[in-house]
Amino acid sequence: MTAARGDAGGWRRRAGRRGGEPEVASITSAPEPLEADLARRAHRYLAQMSIRMACFVGAVLVDHWTRWLLLAGAVVLPYVAVVLANAGRERGQVPDTYLEAPSLPAAPQGPPR
Repeated sequence: MTAARGDAGGWRRRAGRRGGEPEVASITSAPEPLEADLARRAHRYLAQMSIRMACFVGAVLVDHWTRWLLLAGAVVLPYVAVVLANAGRERGQVPDTYLEAPSLPAAPQGPPR
């Protein structure tokens, strides 16, 4: 535990992750924040378009049969990049309820009334 200065000028205790303190388990299935998801997809798209540009430059500079491989990569990469960028946020499987339904006791056996 470490001490931290509180807003009202008093001291309060703040939990730290030192020594043998156990890690707190998460009880939520909250998805990744939207900003982080968009940033991750934009970086992946930028990297793929950079590879496409390298394929074009390589196709111009190389005078070999690999030129056709580089051109094929430059043609196919935009499709793959758009599909991956538009994949969007995946919805996780969240159960309808976290509670089990209570079981009712059995009905008494006897003559009907």
